[in-house]
Amino acid sequence: MYNEGLKSMLQELKSELKDINYSYFDTYNFFSNLIQKPASYGFAEVKLSCCGVVDDIDLKHVCRPISSFCSNRSDHLFWDPYHPSEAAARIVADAVFEGPLQYSFPFNVEQLMAL
Repeated sequence: MYNEGLKSMLQELKSELKDINYSYFDTYNFFSNLIQKPASYGFAEVKLSCCGVVDDIDLKHVCRPISSFCSNRSDHLFWDPYHPSEAAARIVADAVFEGPLQYSFPFNVEQLMAL
């Protein structure tokens, strides 16, 4: 509901301020897609994070200097329980910049910069 409200607010703002341009990125639905179709993006693990992994109780452990790390960081969606891995961050950055309008509204950043 928040995302739909934000999109509506931005559209209203655009009708009031004709010269304003913006790009909204739907992070929630983009990450939902990453989680639902991890292999499409090169991920093998979306439930456990790479840093601070302790069996199946991963979400209770925060990454610390003494934490253990996964052996292949590029196949994990999350670095720790709260942050995407470097591989995921690159995919998100690419999607924000030049990704499909399925997740960016009304433009992606590349299109916005071209205006």
